[in-house]
Formats: sequence, C-alpha cells, structure tokens
Amino acid sequence: MILTPLFITFLVLVFVLVWLFANTIDKRKWVSLLISLLLTPVVYFYVFYPLLNIFSSYHHQKYFNTEAWKDKPELRYEMSQEILDKSLFLGKSKKEVETLLGKSEWYGWNDSLKRESTNKWNYNLGFKPGAFNNMQECIELDFINNTVVGIRQYQLEKTFE
Repeated sequence: MILTPLFITFLVLVFVLVWLFANTIDKRKWVSLLISLLLTPVVYFYVFYPLLNIFSSYHHQKYFNTEAWKDKPELRYEMSQEILDKSLFLGKSKKEVETLLGKSEWYGWNDSLKRESTNKWNYNLGFKPGAFNNMQECIELDFINNTVVGIRQYQLEKTFE
C-alpha cells in the first residue's frame, strides 16, 4: 500500500469520525481509542472508500493504443484526453485515421447540407465510471480535403430501458 498525503488525510478523517462515534457509546477514553483503532480500517475500506469511488468521477488515463482502441471500445474514454491534448490526429488523412481508429461508427450532421456529412467522423468512447452517469462520451473528427482539421469531444445522454 502506498501512503500518500490524500490517503493519510482521509484515514485521519475517518479515524476522527469513528472516534466521535465511539465517544457516544462509551465515555472512557481507552475504550473509545480501542474501538476507533479497530474500526477505522474497516470503516475506511468497506464504507468510505467504496462510496468515494462510486461518487467521484476519477478514471484512469491511458496512452493511445490502436489495438486497445479496437479491442475494448467501452474503455476508449481512458485514451481520449491524450487524443485531445496532443491533437494526435490533426493533419492525418482519412486513410490514416481509418487505419488507426477503424471505420467511422457514424457520420456527423451538417446543417448547411441538411444531412449527414462524410467529413464528420464520430466514435463512441464509452461511459466514464461513476454513480448516476448516463452520459456517453463521443469524439468527432472534422475533415476538410480528406485531412483532419478539428477534433472535439462531446456527450450524448443515454436512456436505459
């Protein structure tokens, strides 16, 4: 286990809360201390930590990898930050993008044409983990003259039946 400042802070916070709770049970300090020392790891790892993971929006960041992109489409959101930060696909041709990402999953809408445009390629990135998350992450690549000129990430609301 790695002891980070955030971990120590959370552990102290849980200890203080358990200590306060133990003081309501018994006013003897040594009993409260014993209860707190025994219950703090249990409360931290079985109550606090799971709730923290459910309600926080933290997720792992990974480097872009073509094989992982194609094999695990539900985890593409982990690679999206690098794609956006480093503009990995700007200046690439449609052929290069198709080699790296595969065929476009759907085309974006072009208001001037009033129809789907083959110059707006969209890919599903999956759902970021977290409680009550119904927003699907997507990425759109804009092409002009068969070259990527823009990349944007957006969210679609999904309803589950």
